[in-house]
Order: sequence, then structure tokens, then C-alpha cells
Amino acid sequence: MNKSVNAVGFELEKKQAEMLDKKLERFDYAEKHVEDLIIRVKQDKQYKFEADVAFHWGVKAHVTADDFDFAAGLNKLVDVLDQKIKKEKEKVQEK
Repeated sequence: MNKSVNAVGFELEKKQAEMLDKKLERFDYAEKHVEDLIIRVKQDKQYKFEADVAFHWGVKAHVTADDFDFAAGLNKLVDVLDQKIKKEKEKVQEK
């Protein structure tokens, strides 16, 4: 799985980068299923998180989350992303 994190319009602080790395470890179970995981973080008045996931079987997914707090927005994104990955994984296992 190729993981990529991009901060748009601001520089990630060390604490934020460490938090992101730790949260991305949660997806190690999907290593065989996910080809690319690209996360973009934008900061205006609030943090906007976007994630694009490309699965090995050709399906792509896009999820978003936003919050005024970095940690809360990241948690929202990770939860939604986790659900999406599990749902796609179940679809493929059914076939």
C-alpha cells in the first residue's frame, strides 16, 4: 500500500504528522486490498480532510471530513475511511 499525506496551504506540525502516522497504522490490515491511500489536509477556518483510496480490484473511493480541531477531524476521517475499506473488502469476499 502506498500512503501519501499532503498538507495544502500550511505546514504540518511535528505533533500533527506523528498523529497522522499513528492513525494510518490502523489500516495495516488492508495492506493486501488497498493499492494507494492519498490524504490531503487543507486549513482555512477549519481543517478539511480528503482521502482517496484505490483498491487492487479497480474500485476507487473518496471520503471527506472536516472540523475546527485537527485531531477531531482526523478521527472522523479515519472512522469513515475504515468503514469504507471494510465495506469494499466484504463486497469482494462475497464474490
